Amino acid sequence: MTVVLKIGGARAVNPAGAVADVAELVAEGERVVVVHGGSTAVDDTLDQLDEEPEYVESPSGVVGRFTDERTMEVFEMVLPGKLNTDLTASLREAGVDALGLSGVDGGLLTGPRKSAVRVVEDGKKKIRRGEHSGKIESVNADLLDTLLDGGYTPVVTVPMLADDGTPVNADADRAAAAVAGALGAELVVLTDVPGVLADPEDSSTLIERAETPAELETIESAAEGFMGKKVMAAKEALSGGASEVVVADANADSPVLAALDGGGTHVLPAALETEATA
Repeated sequence: MTVVLKIGGARAVNPAGAVADVAELVAEGERVVVVHGGSTAVDDTLDQLDEEPEYVESPSGVVGRFTDERTMEVFEMVLPGKLNTDLTASLREAGVDALGLSGVDGGLLTGPRKSAVRVVEDGKKKIRRGEHSGKIESVNADLLDTLLDGGYTPVVTVPMLADDGTPVNADADRAAAAVAGALGAELVVLTDVPGVLADPEDSSTLIERAETPAELETIESAAEGFMGKKVMAAKEALSGGASEVVVADANADSPVLAALDGGGTHVLPAALETEATA
C-alpha cells in the first residue's frame, strides 16, 4: 500500500501526531509520501512584511488565494524553505528517512501557468490578471517511486514548475491529489475538523462515507469555504487513479492510523459519476 498524507497548514493543525504515525507506517514497511501546505505561515510572513494576503472566491464558490508576484516570493521562502525543512527534520528525528522536495525539484509537479483567474467580487464575475499560479497536469511518479524504492519518505510541497520554466503557486490539497492519483495511492487529507460536516458548526454531524454519486453530492453541498477545495481535490485524486480519499482530523489521537482505520470522511471511486458505455 502507498499512502499519500496531506498535512494542512492551518494554525490549529499540530503535525506531531501525524509525524509519529508516519514513523510507525514506515517502520511496518509501508510507502508514504507526505505533502504539506502552509497558508497560515505565508499569511504570518506577509503580515510581518506589512503585506496584506488576498483571498478570492471563484464563480463555483471555492475560496482560494490570489498570488501576486510579492506573495509568490514569500511562498518560495516559507514553504520549500522553512516549513519543508522543519517537517523533514521532525520526521528524521522520529526515525523516518525523510527527503524534502518542492514541485520544482526534478520537475516533480508541472503544468500550465494561469494567465488570469475568474473571481466573484461584490456579486459580479471578473477577470483578475497578474496571477502567479498554475494547474498541475503532470507528476514525476518515477522520481517518487525511485525515492520510495530506495527507502526514502518524500516530503513534498509547492511551488510547482510552470511549462514556461517559472515556479508558480499551486494548491497543496490539489498537489496531494495529483500525487495520490499518479501513484494509485490512498490519500489522507488531515485538517482542523473531524471531516466533512453536514453542519459546519456541529462536529457531531460528520458525514462518514460517500460511495455513490448522490452521497458525494451531499458532501459537496455540505462543504463550505476551504473544505470545498478539499472535496474538489478528493474528486481529482479519485479521477486520477487514487484508491480512496479520507478527510480527517489532524489533532485526533493517531490521526493517520485512525483515518486509515475508518475515521473521518471516506470518499470512494464509486462515488464519481461514470459515463454509461454503449
